[in-house]
Amino acid sequence: MRLARYSLGIGDRFAHQGKAQLEAFALAAAAGVAVTPVWNKSVREHTITGSVPQSVRDEADAAVRALRWEGQYLVDADHVGLGTVDPFLPSSDFYTLDVAEQIGAPCPEQDLAGFLVKADRYRDPRNLPDLGTGIKVSREDLAAVARIYLPAVRQAGRIYRHIEARKGAGAFVTEISMDEAERPQSTLDLALILVMVALEGIPAQTIAPKFPGRFNKGVDYVGDREQFQACFDQDLAVLAWAAETLPLPSNLKLSVHSGSDKFSLFGPMGAAIRRRGAGLHLKTAGTTWLEEVAGLAESGPEGLALAREIYAQAHARRDELTGPYLPVIAIDPARLPSVREVAGWDSGQFLAALRNDPAEPRYNPSFRQMVHVAYRVAAELGTRFTGALEAHADVIGAAVRTNIYDRHLKPLFLG
Repeated sequence: MRLARYSLGIGDRFAHQGKAQLEAFALAAAAGVAVTPVWNKSVREHTITGSVPQSVRDEADAAVRALRWEGQYLVDADHVGLGTVDPFLPSSDFYTLDVAEQIGAPCPEQDLAGFLVKADRYRDPRNLPDLGTGIKVSREDLAAVARIYLPAVRQAGRIYRHIEARKGAGAFVTEISMDEAERPQSTLDLALILVMVALEGIPAQTIAPKFPGRFNKGVDYVGDREQFQACFDQDLAVLAWAAETLPLPSNLKLSVHSGSDKFSLFGPMGAAIRRRGAGLHLKTAGTTWLEEVAGLAESGPEGLALAREIYAQAHARRDELTGPYLPVIAIDPARLPSVREVAGWDSGQFLAALRNDPAEPRYNPSFRQMVHVAYRVAAELGTRFTGALEAHADVIGAAVRTNIYDRHLKPLFLG
């Protein structure tokens, strides 16, 4: 199974927007660019919403049948480990291997010694990607990188082989997530990580590094954009070298996690991948849920009342809901509107605060991020919430479709 050049991960926490999401990809195809939809849902999201992995496959298949989609599509078991992957095996064909806990874990000396022997040839700049440095890597440099990342890659190997034993070689796409490291990887780090992946025998088709700056959930990039662009372009060069030099798939490409709404980066990223002829996987999740809330607020008095109620409950449970997401959100409590204030908002005011539109002076990133983590509240509302999604499917579906096509697919892949 070979992942196409361009792909976009599309989370759908309540499994009601599959058709609307796929319509965005159909628009891209009609515009002449094939992008593979990859429905993704994590263990945490399944736990909170009360769903099971098979439901994601069912949603994807139903959308494909409804639109008579003939392109590639996949279902991602998002951020799985040895202890969580088994329920995803019957229904998923894309596996994002989560090895965050092993990054920086103690590295057994035997593993380190074995790696240093096998990887010694990559200390020579002639065997490393040409990034204009020509610096020879010392054995100490090689060991320093391995001590941080080798335990994680070895764990990825164990997860991969566990999946392979049950699904068969070549029957699924493998992604390795390295984006939860404490610090961004340098280009040399990434090159040596890929050497480790190759020596471990993992046919990874995508890898998610940690980039400089902050990739907060549901809002634009925070950081030095020129630094990001330089890092992104160098990483593309590293992956091109790895695909040509190492025993890794020729379609190896970067994956950008928490990629939704990074609007200031999409233009430069799109230009870079077209210039280098590279591929890209961008993973989104909560952006569709946020468009559901926006669609409710836009749909009329009942939908707006429900959107306000979700915010009110989330505001009262702020510490509980934000706790699991603290590394990837930046909510300023002083900027959160009071429940009483939001209760007085009309639809236009709610949408202006919620939608990620930097040109809108009323846009409130803290409000948006608070709603982003409030999907647990919606899950607890049960059929009150899902019934509202069904009652206002046309308005919400249009919002979801527009968000994916106009704000994500077009700037990234259509130029």
